[in-house]
Amino acid sequence: MLNKLIKFIELPFYEKLNLFSVIYYRIKTQYFYKLFFKNIGKRTTIKKPILLINIQKVDIQENVFIRDSARIECIISKGIQKFNPKLTIENGVSFEQRCHIIVGGDLTIGKNAMISFDVMITDTEHEYENVDLPVATQPLKVSKTYIGENCFIGSGVKIQAGTILGKHCVVGANSVVRGIFPDYCVIVGIPARIIKRYDEKSRIWEKTNNKGEFLNEI
Repeated sequence: MLNKLIKFIELPFYEKLNLFSVIYYRIKTQYFYKLFFKNIGKRTTIKKPILLINIQKVDIQENVFIRDSARIECIISKGIQKFNPKLTIENGVSFEQRCHIIVGGDLTIGKNAMISFDVMITDTEHEYENVDLPVATQPLKVSKTYIGENCFIGSGVKIQAGTILGKHCVVGANSVVRGIFPDYCVIVGIPARIIKRYDEKSRIWEKTNNKGEFLNEI
């Protein structure tokens, strides 16, 4: 205890302010936000969200950190459509500023995933086939979306409905992602594609073609 006190005293002033800020928002999360969410686990912290809609459908587990200006929306209805949203954020997930999550079905973000700033994750999209109606007024389509454990999602990434990321995937900044991707791959681009995968035989990250096939095996 004494060593911790000495370390705290030695911290620069701005780091002391940052620490007090985290403590304040952790207390607020555990004793205020916890009243409205389905669940908030121990040591989880939410800092100054800008919009929270139907968060009684959100299960946030332990040691989750959500930075400023988060927007989390669970969609229960749109017109005559009814939805049963379920958002699960597993242990140790961290979000940087301005994350935007939209859920109409079952969306899970796996443990220890790191989500950088300005990232959008959604499992819904507007239909557009009826050319006599504005797209915004047409029905929503929901597709299962999943972010695997230990994934790293770079800044500005858009994870679209129906995307399944295996564990330990790395998504490059500003990528637009849709599709199913295996464990241990690097994904970049618009539309996003695999450029590298971890070869469990050689235990090396190897370059691939856009189908995820190792170049040295083609």
